[in-house]
Amino acid sequence: MALSQGRVKRYFKAFCKGFFVAVPVAVTFLDRVACVARVEGASMQPSLNPGGSQSSDVVLLNHWKVRNFEVQRGDIVSLVSPKNPEQKIIKRVIALEGDIVKDGGRWKRM
Repeated sequence: MALSQGRVKRYFKAFCKGFFVAVPVAVTFLDRVACVARVEGASMQPSLNPGGSQSSDVVLLNHWKVRNFEVQRGDIVSLVSPKNPEQKIIKRVIALEGDIVKDGGRWKRM
């Protein structure tokens, strides 16, 4: 009995050490480097979520490119919805600062 209690204590102590190292590393990675997000809905079809509402795609969001302002045309970005701040939306970049685009028959400078 004493032998098994010692073994349990050792395993518990090793688990706690690993847990208290792994959790901060994982949180820092997900916050600073990259995270995984699920894409639902039809706004990014056919590139993402080609099956429509029956399926969803998973994407890796790179935080480094956004932090260094390295966004280019064609990149897919995630941002907070202006209509619902609790929702994130995913969109494709079609213009950069200084580009001129046509919107509904009018020309706009981005």
